[in-house]
Amino acid sequence: MLFNSHAFIFAFLPVVLAGFFLIARHDHRLAAAWLAIASIAFYGWWNPPFVLLLAASIAANHAFGNAIVAAAGTRRGRSLLVAALVVDLGVLGIFKYANFFIETVNAAGAAHWPAIDIVLPLGISFYTFTQVAYLVDAYRGRARAYGFAHYFLFVSYFPHLVAGPILHHGEILPQLEDPSTYRARADSIALGLTLFAIGMAKKTLIADPLGECANTVFDAARDGARPHLVAAWSGALAYTLQLYFDFSGYSDMAIGISMLFNIRLPINFDSPYKSGSIIEFWRRWHMTLSRFLRDYLYVPLGGNRRGPARRYVNVMVTMLLGGLWHGASWTFVVWGGLHGFYLVANHGWRNAGLRMPRVLGVAVTFLGVVFAWVLFRSADFGAASSMLAGMAGMNGTSLPVSAAALGAAAPDLAGTLGIVFEGSLRGFESITGGAPRLVAFLAAALAIVWLAPNSQTLARYTVDRAARIRLPSPAFALAAGVMLALAIMGLDRVSTFLYYQF
Repeated sequence: MLFNSHAFIFAFLPVVLAGFFLIARHDHRLAAAWLAIASIAFYGWWNPPFVLLLAASIAANHAFGNAIVAAAGTRRGRSLLVAALVVDLGVLGIFKYANFFIETVNAAGAAHWPAIDIVLPLGISFYTFTQVAYLVDAYRGRARAYGFAHYFLFVSYFPHLVAGPILHHGEILPQLEDPSTYRARADSIALGLTLFAIGMAKKTLIADPLGECANTVFDAARDGARPHLVAAWSGALAYTLQLYFDFSGYSDMAIGISMLFNIRLPINFDSPYKSGSIIEFWRRWHMTLSRFLRDYLYVPLGGNRRGPARRYVNVMVTMLLGGLWHGASWTFVVWGGLHGFYLVANHGWRNAGLRMPRVLGVAVTFLGVVFAWVLFRSADFGAASSMLAGMAGMNGTSLPVSAAALGAAAPDLAGTLGIVFEGSLRGFESITGGAPRLVAFLAAALAIVWLAPNSQTLARYTVDRAARIRLPSPAFALAAGVMLALAIMGLDRVSTFLYYQF
C-alpha cells in the first residue's frame, strides 16, 4: 500500500488510528498488537505471501536476540550473533543479489547459469538492517530483551517498513513501552497531519512531474539516443530534484504518520543539497543509513583508528557496500565507489588544512552529486556514458526552435559549437508546457532546495519527546491544508516512491 493513495488516506489510516486509541483505553498491549496487525496488513497489500517471510524473520531474530542478550560478550554470544547474521544476510543475499551474482559470473564467461525467477520483497533491506543493528548491540551489551509483541511492532511498524528510516531499537522500543504513547493528543495529531501534508505535496506536486521529465531523457539514453547538452542537463537535474523531493516527501510523510500515534521517528533527511562538502552531504542524506554504515560497518572495520591510509580504505569499502545496498547492479557499486572517492578527497583536503568559501563548497558538492546520480539512475554504463557525454557537450548542443534567431545571428559560431535548433526537449511539453516552463520549474525547485527552510524547521518537529510540541501558525496550517488538498486531487495514477523496493 502507498501513502499517496486514496485507500491509505481515506480508509486504512483513519481506521487504524481510531482503533489504536480506542483499544488503548482498555489495554496497551492489545493496542500495540492492533498496530502490528495493521502493519502486516499494510505490508501484505502488495504481495501477501511475503508476510510469511517478514513474520519468520521477526520471530527468528527475536529468538536470536534473547539468546544473545543472555550470552552478551561471551564466545557463545559471538557464535549466536554470527549464526543470526548468516541467516539474515543470507536471506537478503538470495532475494536481492542472486541474479546479480549469476549475471556477473555469466558475463565473465565462467558459466552459463539461467536467471532465477525471484521477486524482491518490499523493504527487506530496511527490516533486515533494523534487526542486524539490534543483534549486534545485544552482543555488545547495549540492548536488552524485549517482549515479542513490542519487538514485532518495532520491526514491522508500517510508517518505516517499506522505505525507511532504518530504526534503532534504542529510539523506538522505549516509546512503545511508554504509557503516554497510547493517549491521543490533539497537538501531536495536528503536527503529524502538517508534516504529512508537506510530504504529500513534495511527492505529488513536485517529484512526480520531475520524474516524468527525467524518464524522458534517461529512457532515451537507455534506448541508444545521445542527448544534447540541454536535454542531458535537464534530465540529470530533473532526476536529482525528483529523488530529493520524493525521498524527502516520503520521510516527511513517515514522520507525520508516526506522530499521529505519538511515536517520533528519527530525522532521515536534512536539506542535503545545502551541504558545503560531501562529508556534510552524507550527514544529511539518508541519515539513518549513514549512521548504520558508520556504526556497524565502518567502525568495526577500524574506522579512523589505524592511520589515514587504513581510514581511506575503510571509507571506500563502506561506500562500495553502501552502493551495493542500494541496488544489485554494477552501476550502483560504481556510484558508491565514486562517493567513496569524493569522501577520501574531502578528508584529504581537510587534513591538508585547505578550505573554500561556503557558496563554492555547496556548488562543487552539488555538481559532484548530480554527476554521481547519473550513474545511479542509468540503466547501464552505456546509458550513463551517453548522459555524461551529453552533459559535457560531447553530443552537441541543442536548443528549442524558439531560439533559432540566435543561430541566424551567428551561424558560423553555432555550427562550430554543434548547436542544433530543434525541439530536442520534445516529450516535456505535455508535462511542463515546453522548454521555458521546464526551466522555470527546475529553477523553482532549486530555489526551494537551497533557499527554503526544511520541513522539520517549518513544522517545528523535534525527536525529543520531552520537548513541548510547538504547532505551526494558523496561516501555515491553512497553507498545509491547501497543499494536501491539491496533492490529493493530483492522485490520478499510482506513483511509487523511489526507495520503495530497496
